[in-house]
Amino acid sequence: MTHSLLSDRLPSPPVGNGVRAVSPSPGSADATFFASGPDVIPAGPKGEFEGYASLFGVMDLGHDVVMPGAFRDSLEKRGTLGVKLLWQHDPAQPLGVWTSLQEDGRGLFVRGALDLAQPKSREILSLMRQGALDGLSIGYRTEIERKDPATGLRRLERIDLWEISLVTFPLLPQARVAKVKSATPPRRHPYFS
Repeated sequence: MTHSLLSDRLPSPPVGNGVRAVSPSPGSADATFFASGPDVIPAGPKGEFEGYASLFGVMDLGHDVVMPGAFRDSLEKRGTLGVKLLWQHDPAQPLGVWTSLQEDGRGLFVRGALDLAQPKSREILSLMRQGALDGLSIGYRTEIERKDPATGLRRLERIDLWEISLVTFPLLPQARVAKVKSATPPRRHPYFS
């Protein structure tokens, strides 16, 4: 099985002032699969995934760069459950909940759990396990920014984070799901043993 974690990827090329340009990122999901059927009860965690929703100092396709510390106030104010997990930024399509949102030295690292009682979440999990879907994208309001009039580059210094979506094409190509948690080996149903 081929896999690529975000930490294994090469950094984007620098464009100056500590900002890195957008570089294509193949992204893939790391998953393990087990047999299923009417006589198997899946055990263990399901629908869990993790990755980076934003990277510090990396320019996105809209010429925005998120700076370190930009999410700090918003995460303290809203908490993990105050930031919604959506499909393609659509507020009518929640998919589950974020279980962990934290800034680290690299960016905004996220862990989420899809609500597998919802058909759309099951469909998305299947696509993520195949590596067909792995984009992450943030929905926010800018509170403090600095714009360079010569280049049009906008440095986002404080962000009010509302939601993070699973998307097909993220504006920041490196914002990807890095791992889809594998289910633990299934146990046999006692009535079908």
